[in-house]
This record gives sequence, structure tokens and C-alpha cells, in this order.
Amino acid sequence: MKDALAIHRWLLAHQVHHEIVRLPRPMTCAEELPETLSAAPERCLMVTVLDAVTRFGHEVVTAVTSTVACPPRPGAVGGRLGLRKVRPASTHVVNSATDYADGLVCPLLLPESLPMFIDDRLIADDDPVFTATGERHTALSIRALDLLALLPGKMVDLCGSRPRGSRAAVARRH
Repeated sequence: MKDALAIHRWLLAHQVHHEIVRLPRPMTCAEELPETLSAAPERCLMVTVLDAVTRFGHEVVTAVTSTVACPPRPGAVGGRLGLRKVRPASTHVVNSATDYADGLVCPLLLPESLPMFIDDRLIADDDPVFTATGERHTALSIRALDLLALLPGKMVDLCGSRPRGSRAAVARRH
């Protein structure tokens, strides 16, 4: 399993300024970052791993990086990417597909074979963002611009906006 040391070494090799933050208490998932670090949920990132079926019936595993404040809905991801069936991946699938502990997946050092999508609502600025490191006791602090420059994924609109127009109610037949 990958951990904070592997991330730290990789970022040092790429000469990227970052900090591995020791947490005051252990966390079980990235959704706990805002509370654990007293940080805004919009500044804390998580990776959601999804099991999907394409229109052609092929099974694929995908990863989505988003803020803790706005986690991706499987239906919105499926609609935007043209996937037929999308659901959260099981713990076993997450662990084997990412080489991180389920719930503590870092968006860095993911296998190239794992398709990565990035929610385009992430704020690209000079302020730090926080993400899990695969360990319960640490988090990664890195400038948002630096992280986005390093992520290999594709930016995707995951707002899930609905089509415009009126919706008329249709009575059921008796």
C-alpha cells in the first residue's frame, strides 16, 4: 500500500513544495479532513472510486477527485461520461485498483491504467488544499495549482445540471 512517505518522496523528486501534516487524531476517511484539520470543506479533497458499466457492457473502474464539500454523485458521473451503470466501488476494488486504503485515497500516484476525472469546480489558486495520504494519521498539504498541474486526469463538469424546459406532470392511467 502507498503511504505518506511514498507521496513525500515523489513530490520531492518533482521539486514540488508540500507538507505532510500530522493529524491530531486518526481519521477513517477523507470526508473527516475538514473537521480534523479545521479547514474549509472546499479546501479538502477526496477521491471517489466508482465501478461502472459502459454502454457496450464493459466493466470499468474510474476515480473522481472532488472536494469534500461536493462529492460526486454516481448518476452525475455516469451521465457526463456516458456510462450506463455507476456505483461506488467495494473496499476490495478500491484497495486493489488504487493501492491505497479505502477512504484514504490520494489523487497522486494512482496507476496510469485507472481513468481519473477531476471535478472542474476545484478552485485553482495559490492557497493550500488538503488530501488523504493513505494513512490515518497524516494528510498532504499542497498548493491547489501545483496539485492540479500534477494530476493526470481530465477536468469534467460534474454539476449535474438538469436540462432546461418545463416538466409537465402526466397522470397515471387507471
